[in-house]
Amino acid sequence: MNLPNLKEAKVRTNKDIKIISDDYKVPSSMKTIGKNKKYYIKTYGCQMNVHDTENIKAILEDMSFTETLDMESADIILLNTCAIRENAHNKMFGFLGRVKHLKESKPDIICGICGCMAQEESVVDDIKSKYKWVDIVFGTHNLHKLPFILEESLNEKKQEIEVFSIEGDVYENIPVKRDSKYKAWVNIMYGCDKFCTYCIVPYTRGKQRSRRPLDIIKEVENLVKDGYSEVTLLGQNVNAYGKDLKLNYTMSNLLEDVAKTGIKRIRFVTSHPWDFNDEMIKVIAKYPNIMPYIHLPLQSGSNKILKLMGRRYTKEEYIDLFNKIRMSIPNVSITTDIIVAFPGETDEDFNDTLDVVNTCKFDSAFTFIFSPRVGTPAAKMKNDLTEKEKNDRLYKLNELVNKYALLKNQEYLGKIVSVLLEDFSEKDGNLMGYTDTMKLVNVKAPKEYLGKIVDVKITDIKTWSMDGEIYEKV
Repeated sequence: MNLPNLKEAKVRTNKDIKIISDDYKVPSSMKTIGKNKKYYIKTYGCQMNVHDTENIKAILEDMSFTETLDMESADIILLNTCAIRENAHNKMFGFLGRVKHLKESKPDIICGICGCMAQEESVVDDIKSKYKWVDIVFGTHNLHKLPFILEESLNEKKQEIEVFSIEGDVYENIPVKRDSKYKAWVNIMYGCDKFCTYCIVPYTRGKQRSRRPLDIIKEVENLVKDGYSEVTLLGQNVNAYGKDLKLNYTMSNLLEDVAKTGIKRIRFVTSHPWDFNDEMIKVIAKYPNIMPYIHLPLQSGSNKILKLMGRRYTKEEYIDLFNKIRMSIPNVSITTDIIVAFPGETDEDFNDTLDVVNTCKFDSAFTFIFSPRVGTPAAKMKNDLTEKEKNDRLYKLNELVNKYALLKNQEYLGKIVSVLLEDFSEKDGNLMGYTDTMKLVNVKAPKEYLGKIVDVKITDIKTWSMDGEIYEKV
């Protein structure tokens, strides 16, 4: 048994990161353990968690399990968790109640918790004391060891907790079962060393560590051969890619090399303004297959609050970067993240945030009320705001964000845009996809168009989506 430790998770050393290519194995005793059995995975959180789930699915299928979308019929249930906000925390424990009820009627069901919440010391303490019926717990550093963790639990018939609070290494050759045939997530780095005062990610994901460029390029080249049209390069702070490699090779170099693979569409998330440099902007503007879409988290428009957050830039520096991106990359779409009601935020601070939104007129924004995470510096900061004040600020911010989102979308009415049709729409059996600028479009088109990048004429506009029809050139 290995338990998470918050103090150990904070440690950063000059120790070299290991690239490990041969650590994933399925013992012979586990290769058919899932025969005629089904697995169900519930995923919370960011794109990194979604991609982790793709790895976990492939590992389970290497043990002969098959996927089910019906939890009631599953033999193993895994919750891949997120630690960013209290809401995700509450949802996970709420869902765990449903699993417990199911396990009372089907005691042989295996229940497991993994992901970022599994890396939290306080969460695992709760699982040990109050959720003893949970069979396995593993973290973000050792998901490839799932066959051994599961085997140990089955043999010992007791709760198996294997969570490591370490800086971490880079593991290659972990299998993946991709959710889409057209779009793929590609990890380029893991962890984060920024330690923003509100953020738990540096503790749950470990030290900032980059994959080797050749490994990334090879993965993208294979995706091109397999017919994929789009890749999204993933990392907690992708702009810092390469800083640990000692190769004088940066995110701008990687973007250029990925563009040269010929993949039709390239995206990347998430960026930190601190590491977004001129060379990156030049490369994005240069290559048409790097999409003109930038997610650039602001978090606050107040210099005082930004300093308390440990963001290492000012409101003015953010706006300068925003304007440089807007002027340099044609037709660029820029979205952001904003936290309201951070400890110490006054009316003046909140108005500074509204001022930035009015200045930048973002295409969209993910907005949140500050959520204290145990172990982070911000969790110890005094917050005098009432719940009503917090909610009022979020409501006022969302009104402004929605206003500009609609105005930005209205610019597309009647225009011809390029859309990758990736799935069926929730409405009328039509297809849905995204423009190069990451606008959601519901398109009147037969299923034969799935997976194709097509010209679409926009016929109707909403705040968060658009409607369109296939545009046939005369």
